[in-house]
Amino acid sequence: MASHIAGYPRMGPKRELKFALESFWDGKSSAADLEKTAKDLRASIWKQMSDAGVSFIPSNTFSYYDQVLDTTAMVGAVPPRYGWTGGDVAFDTYFSMARGNAKQPAMEMTKWFDTNYHYIVPELGPEVKFTLSSRKVLEEYTEAKELGIETVPVLVGPFTYLSLAKPAKGVAKDFDLLGLLEDLLPVYKEVIGELKSAGAKWIQFDEPALVLDLESHKYDVFKKAYSDLAPSFGDLKLLVVTYFADLPAPAYELLTGLECVDGVGLDLVRGTKTVELIKVAGFPSSKKLFAGVVDGRNIWANDLASSLTLLGELESKLGKGNVVVSTSSSLLHTAVDLKNETKLDAELKSWLAFAAQKIVEVVSLAGALGGKKDEEFFAANASAQASRKTSPRVHNDEVKKAAAALQGSEHRRATPVADRLDEQQKHLKLPILPTTTIGSFPQTADLRRVRRDVKSKKISEEEYVKAIKSEIASVVKLQEELDIDVLVHGEPERNDMVEYFGEQLQGFAFTVNGWVQSYGSRCVKPPIIYGDVSRPKAMTVEWSSYSQSLTKRPMKGMLTGPVTILNWSFVRNDQPREKTTYQIALSIKEEVEDLEKAGIHVIQIDEAALREGLPLRKSEQAAYLNWAVHGFRITSCGVKDTTQIHTHMCYSHFNDIITAIIDMDADVITIENSRSDEKLLSVFREGVTYGAGIGPGVYDIHSPRIPDTEEMAERIRKMLAVLESKVLWVNPDCGLKTRKYGEVLPALTNMVKAAKILRAELASTH
Repeated sequence: MASHIAGYPRMGPKRELKFALESFWDGKSSAADLEKTAKDLRASIWKQMSDAGVSFIPSNTFSYYDQVLDTTAMVGAVPPRYGWTGGDVAFDTYFSMARGNAKQPAMEMTKWFDTNYHYIVPELGPEVKFTLSSRKVLEEYTEAKELGIETVPVLVGPFTYLSLAKPAKGVAKDFDLLGLLEDLLPVYKEVIGELKSAGAKWIQFDEPALVLDLESHKYDVFKKAYSDLAPSFGDLKLLVVTYFADLPAPAYELLTGLECVDGVGLDLVRGTKTVELIKVAGFPSSKKLFAGVVDGRNIWANDLASSLTLLGELESKLGKGNVVVSTSSSLLHTAVDLKNETKLDAELKSWLAFAAQKIVEVVSLAGALGGKKDEEFFAANASAQASRKTSPRVHNDEVKKAAAALQGSEHRRATPVADRLDEQQKHLKLPILPTTTIGSFPQTADLRRVRRDVKSKKISEEEYVKAIKSEIASVVKLQEELDIDVLVHGEPERNDMVEYFGEQLQGFAFTVNGWVQSYGSRCVKPPIIYGDVSRPKAMTVEWSSYSQSLTKRPMKGMLTGPVTILNWSFVRNDQPREKTTYQIALSIKEEVEDLEKAGIHVIQIDEAALREGLPLRKSEQAAYLNWAVHGFRITSCGVKDTTQIHTHMCYSHFNDIITAIIDMDADVITIENSRSDEKLLSVFREGVTYGAGIGPGVYDIHSPRIPDTEEMAERIRKMLAVLESKVLWVNPDCGLKTRKYGEVLPALTNMVKAAKILRAELASTH
């Protein structure tokens, strides 16, 4: 039977692409060097799948930054501010859109559906002139063919591309982006024609927007678009893939009813109801079902016996040869290869499957479905599944009981936030428009070396502590010189905002090379939550206490919230996510209260990923927000009124969950604002009252561009038009970990100057 992989990680098993990109951006290597690294990675991936026996191997899932940005380049939708005058979209234009440049800010970046992957948001309007401006998809197909490997070129489908776009600056907010389909489709037709001429047999269009709750007229638009494209395909077979949720019944009926569609890819891991839909509504015998039974978003080994049973049921319903075994989504969201992990023990490794192992699972399931079952492989899998269910390292009855006991309370602080802010101000004595940063300061090469050296025992623990304390002292002194009001210690001891805490909690495991792309060259190494979670001892108190001893200004204690730890980890799939969240929340609650006892009066509990976990279907969102927000409140409900609780969120759309954010009951929230064109402020213009402190970011830290003082001051003025000065804070969009000091110092200098200008303006009007 046939097998299919929807997509594969791009960074390489040891982040080869990351290092090549950053070397190129720093001017240390050439475009040719970058292209060679990319070509070698692509060849390795295609050969790996070919050798494994994958029937449908994807191409064009590689990207130098993001597949949506690749589509923007393909269709020539480059915003005018980048000075592109036509022709092929070259690296300078491509990376300017992604990262900004000295003169222009980057395009908005936001989360790809409900994942931690970020895409660059297309900016479109009535003036856009779509034209084929990148032949990357053709070049990669040809490249694989020259290696003797037939691939399936993959494109972001036209409906999803426009659904993820936003009106360009100056275009009405209610501009009908889907109305651009008629202008967009000729480019897709041209691409289809070139792939046909090159000999392609199949083409894959990813249309995950179909899993969303769509108005009926959007289904009509989708149908019209594919009916318009239909004559272009000819003998080229079309596979349309959806993922991340159940496919709604109207979308299922539409997709399976389109004559031009030869294969339909469905997520049967997160789309559990879709299985019943297939069985009840049926599936056309003229099409192939690409059954996504191997999880593309987690690292647990597939339960092969259960998957084979399901595949057998589907095949008996659809007919022999009509079911293709597939991944539930692209494997982009998983780590690359378990064979690179040298520190995980044998039992734990037997429970796991990274992208390379998932290829083997897909091929093995396809073989078993076709009557060629690898009995040894299936037996080993069954043994691992059984050991995980009973292992004492997974289950802790005391933790389970403590988390279950949380259900009886809402865990709210007794005093209203306005009164708490008054009490806090008496102690903190902050100026109007207080300035702060989000937490991290630049992670220099020397700093990373110190952390590596202590792990490899090249330096002693005492030498490590001395080096970290020296860095903290330097960061504190720098902030005082900049005249920032509420300080941070810079987090030099932390490798990652989730991994750092996971390393100190029970129930977590860690990889050496389990890297996953978040955006561009930025990779994260998610912890693996395999068991019940507890905190053996304090995690941050010593560093925070030392940092506070260096200054009379308030020093923030910096923690990562339970929902972000959950959403940025590979989470156990043997219990509801809600239960795991409550276990983590109890651990963070203990840490918050220990920080308060140590004299830390401002504590930030980051929930950067709260929005990310929001289910895609509206009917499921209220339940998620209820337990996610409750999890945050558990962490902070035990502190005194004089202790100020901050939280931070970034790079998602927040307007639709503002009520839930208010319900978190934090004293201050800092939130990304500048890169998304101040979209956040619109919710306050529409009448939402926010009584707590709030710091919408005044500059984008994910771009090397340094905004001047007046630009930041103007952002603050816009904020003051909709927010009271007594609740407004001034801060960057996000942490400064990925930036260089040569960028950070002038940017923070300008930020503090902007805050002082606005303080003077406010004083002159009173």
